[in-house]
Amino acid sequence: MTDEDDAREHGVEFGDIEDELESMDYPVDHETVIDRHGDAEIGLPKGSASLKEALEPLQDEEQTYQDADELTTMIKNMVGDDAVGREDYSDRGTSTEPDSDDEESL
Repeated sequence: MTDEDDAREHGVEFGDIEDELESMDYPVDHETVIDRHGDAEIGLPKGSASLKEALEPLQDEEQTYQDADELTTMIKNMVGDDAVGREDYSDRGTSTEPDSDDEESL
């Protein structure tokens, strides 16, 4: 696994912002995160987005994050389809039906 693979989680590349999020004093409210780090860019397979853009749907909620893990999990959840590489891709084949009755399943 490369350093790039280690830094990318679930399609999101946090880069330097991850250390900054971890060093914040928790619990921290949503508004404080946006005020301090809203302009920070996170990498996505289809480009990038600011934390403010990624968390924008939560702007009217009174969200409080208990720790950095909760905050980064929320970011990963909020980027949704933007963090998906190839849509509708599966390396498991196209059919769930066995090819024939005489093949042994592993």
